[in-house]
Amino acid sequence: MRKSGYNPAMKLIHQKIHNWYKEHGRLELPWRTTNDPYHIYLSEVMLQQTQVKTVRERYYFPFLEKFPTLKALGDAPLDDVLKMWEGLGYYNRAKNLHQTASQIETLPQNIDDLMKLPGIGKNTAHALATFAFRQPVPVMEANVKRILCRLHKMQTVNEKKLWAYAYDLIDKAKPFEYNQAMMDIGATVCTPKDPHCEICPFESICQGKEEPTYYPAKKKRVVPTREENVMVSLYSNKLSLSQRRGKFLHGLWGFPSTEVPLCASEYLGEVTHVYTHFKLVCKVFVYDELEKAQDHYFTLEQISELAISKVDEKIVKLYSATMLE
Repeated sequence: MRKSGYNPAMKLIHQKIHNWYKEHGRLELPWRTTNDPYHIYLSEVMLQQTQVKTVRERYYFPFLEKFPTLKALGDAPLDDVLKMWEGLGYYNRAKNLHQTASQIETLPQNIDDLMKLPGIGKNTAHALATFAFRQPVPVMEANVKRILCRLHKMQTVNEKKLWAYAYDLIDKAKPFEYNQAMMDIGATVCTPKDPHCEICPFESICQGKEEPTYYPAKKKRVVPTREENVMVSLYSNKLSLSQRRGKFLHGLWGFPSTEVPLCASEYLGEVTHVYTHFKLVCKVFVYDELEKAQDHYFTLEQISELAISKVDEKIVKLYSATMLE
């Protein structure tokens, strides 16, 4: 007698997914070989908008060495956390991570409770539920979305439908391995360009395999350019920096922008930095103050110990190259 809800075709697909994962999956990733919810939480936050290689090789282990537990992270000054995050970008992630660690010492297991914490949305909550606590729920990141869109010939991304498809497809018996496999298949097989449909575990049921790159439809993306004048105030061979308070780059030290450069200022040059949603072009000016007019002055050595953004780091390098020759 067949069990209620048993689907032999889906069972076969799940088996193909697990076989593929055993042979080709990134089993060695450090956040896949730990049961520590904090370690997994950290990896999920770091991996938002950041490549796996960058996180694994440059940030994950040093961060855990500095803040080995959620409590240690919560007890640390935000400046220390931002310094360890320097270069990863999207600094609001670090701020939210620190804020969460300041509130709790143990992560909740319930998805709704997870979503109440700073910076944890639906996607991250599902990832934590399945990877940290082995709950039978799907994940929904970019690679998984692409697989689901191609399986169902979906050109326009519909979040509600995607979540419904994801819940229908998940292997509830082995959710951890299944979800990890889904992300790896999307990253290495069901790729945005030149997907390898002939070796994909979903080949037999994929509705979009004839023209997979049509799903989802590509959006034309235009990156706008922003221009700023940046003023570097100099006093007694020290540079003045202030700590940012706005949402963007919150907590990092940096040089202020100005509408009109001071008449007595000297033009140093131009630096550019490309963010996800815009390109920033900064015309940099330096002003030698006759008396101490700002609050915070730092030597170049002291600045190297501060948490600053990439664009401010470029400004420091420009200053060093032009003023200290």
